[in-house]
Amino acid sequence: MNMPWAIILLVGGLVILWKCADLLVAGAVSLAVLLGVSPLVAGLTIVAMGTSAPEVAASIAGVFRENGGDLALGNVFGSNIANLALVGGVIAIISPLVVQKRTLRREVPVMLLVILLLFPFVHDYQITRGEATLLLAVFASLLFLTVHVARRESRSRMSEDDLGVEIDTKHVKKNVIYIIIGLIGLAIGADMALRGAVFIGEAIGLSKAVIALTIVAFGTSLPELVTCVVATLKGHHDISVGNLVGSNIFNTLLVTGAAGMVKPFELSEGRLAGGIDYWIVVIVSVAFALTAILGRRKIGRRAGAALVCSYIAYLIYLFSTVSPQVIPGGPCG
Repeated sequence: MNMPWAIILLVGGLVILWKCADLLVAGAVSLAVLLGVSPLVAGLTIVAMGTSAPEVAASIAGVFRENGGDLALGNVFGSNIANLALVGGVIAIISPLVVQKRTLRREVPVMLLVILLLFPFVHDYQITRGEATLLLAVFASLLFLTVHVARRESRSRMSEDDLGVEIDTKHVKKNVIYIIIGLIGLAIGADMALRGAVFIGEAIGLSKAVIALTIVAFGTSLPELVTCVVATLKGHHDISVGNLVGSNIFNTLLVTGAAGMVKPFELSEGRLAGGIDYWIVVIVSVAFALTAILGRRKIGRRAGAALVCSYIAYLIYLFSTVSPQVIPGGPCG
């Protein structure tokens, strides 16, 4: 690969991301309405799982490389920070983000609890297969509970007449196809953009830690960013909030657990093993929750700008504390 091709991949990937995010949002919202499930639940499950797929792929691939644990967990931490500070801030600037009371009482505390749960796992500088299994078990339990509660609430909202109405299977199939095409397109677009961005990062001599925490994390967060922007422009705030919160839960449990299950990994940098970058994830998560609470369940444009500024400050901190490495033999080996 050369620099022109890297730029083409980056730009082309972004275009595919935008078009497929539009299909995913349209399909998820319509399917939620047809099945009597709230768009928030669709965002927490279908959309969040789909937009977290690049993180899963990147972290699993990362553990097979040198210092793979740093790449895998750096991707998780960087993506979580980018989701709340960058993506959450950008969509709040576009349109004040409304957070449901139920979300602040249930899903947001769960997001905070799972990141705190990770501390004893990473504090010893490794993720064993047993620990990975436990993380995946917690993830599966949360997913089952979310779907179970959503179905129960859906049945309680429906009247007897509603229960007697058959769901239009034709429209369900159409929206499922939209969702599938959207998810596949997001994965392809993110992979294209990520390959181009990583090549450019290696070309200028960035270290693996910085590449994981910035370029890889931002690249794998592109599906969340584009999907949330599209959803916000269409007025579907629940999809955006569900996607952000759900993706962070998925990243912490599913991505870390899947990577550790495939290949148990060790961490070489204390900043990831319960150090400064771990606590930055916790602080950003708490700040996002407090912003919504203090704003009376609304994250306004000023708060959104503050979140984006905090992400920029984090990037400045990263580049000022981690010295670049010159890659022997040039980019990509």
